[in-house]
Amino acid sequence: MNKHKATIHSDNQGYEVLLEICKLYEVLSDEDAEKHGQVRVIDEAGKDYLYPITAFLIYRQHS
Repeated sequence: MNKHKATIHSDNQGYEVLLEICKLYEVLSDEDAEKHGQVRVIDEAGKDYLYPITAFLIYRQHS
């Protein structure tokens, strides 16, 4: 079974074009990024990039 992660963006400073506040974003698994306080998110451009995990309110895994 695939697991999906989701997060809600809460801090738009510096990411105004690529992320919307209070929007749910899909998260791609990246254990190395998480060890460095980052999360890999598919943004408004439809591409995955690393963002600081502190810019998001919720970070949880769905099955």
